[in-house]
Amino acid sequence: MKFLFIVQGEGRGHLTQALALEEILRKGGHEVVETLVGKSNSRQLPGFFNRNMKAPIRRFDSPNFQPSAANQRINLTRSVLYNILQLPSYLHSIQFIRQRIEETGVDAVINFYELLTGLTYALHRIEVPQICIGHQYLFLHSGFELPRHSRSSLRLLQYFTRLTSLGATRKLALSFCEMPEDVRERITVVPPLLRREVLKLKADSGDYIHGYMLNSGFASYVSRWHKDHPEVPLRFFWDRINEPKVKRIDDTLSFYQLDDVEFLRQMKGCKAYASTAGFESVCEAMFLGKPIMMVPAHIEQDCNALDAARNGAGIISHDFNLTELLEFAETYQPNIGFHQWVERAPQFILNQIEEAVQDYRVVGTAGLLALR
Repeated sequence: MKFLFIVQGEGRGHLTQALALEEILRKGGHEVVETLVGKSNSRQLPGFFNRNMKAPIRRFDSPNFQPSAANQRINLTRSVLYNILQLPSYLHSIQFIRQRIEETGVDAVINFYELLTGLTYALHRIEVPQICIGHQYLFLHSGFELPRHSRSSLRLLQYFTRLTSLGATRKLALSFCEMPEDVRERITVVPPLLRREVLKLKADSGDYIHGYMLNSGFASYVSRWHKDHPEVPLRFFWDRINEPKVKRIDDTLSFYQLDDVEFLRQMKGCKAYASTAGFESVCEAMFLGKPIMMVPAHIEQDCNALDAARNGAGIISHDFNLTELLEFAETYQPNIGFHQWVERAPQFILNQIEEAVQDYRVVGTAGLLALR
């Protein structure tokens, strides 16, 4: 079968998931003919994705969140106003997505949480099945426990998630643990999609703290803690444009531009990991048995952090007070069950995708339209 990937380009997680799934599909005898990736002015497509994706990559303008003035947590009002102004460009992108689906002649579209994919299916008669994949679909699952605060933000998150999956025949929700299928929402819970490079790593235990910040404004927290604890080596990754590949502050603090080979090398050997609670990197740290501190940058990451903490991954903080992480690391015990769950992913997810396409062929376009 031939597949078209459409990927939300915000952050690192969806990109690495696309890389992992492309390899799984190719090993299963299928082909990814093209990858469409949403772009924005605030993010650059990481070099590791361009180097490792086998399918041709094409870009399109896509909605994205805008950070606060301090470049830390997401500013919802600013994000809404910005994206309203970009509507003409997004309408053009919807036409582009429709055109690529038709011209590539694919058997199915795999949507990695890209809003414009759902809107394309809502606005046009697309006779190709769409399969959505991402941990965010877990937030629609009837058995998933959401945070008890920020109810209005949670409703917006769930509404946004539903929009991304308009017209989908199946939603594959990446999860830290097994959960039953939600038939009403057409959600199947599957293991995290970790790449072969991660699965092959053998963890070491060094003396430094490794970290990743979705928004580089969090660097001020790290720098402030470092001044009081200069003896603790810190190696953090960020997305600050126009900075060198490695910005060395002093002998024990360095900031790295996002490079996946270097990122995983540092993850492998760290003592502990601190991040803004992106699902993918938390899964990588859990798989390698690293204690984690999570500092959410937006409501989606609030959900990730709560779920990860419930599954024994680590602790939640409002800033990068790394003293708490070091204390937690002293008593941390890795979740062995998570390791086994992840190893089931390739065949589990391949079976779900093949089954979804076959079901669509049986039900036909009329059945798909009834789901919308």
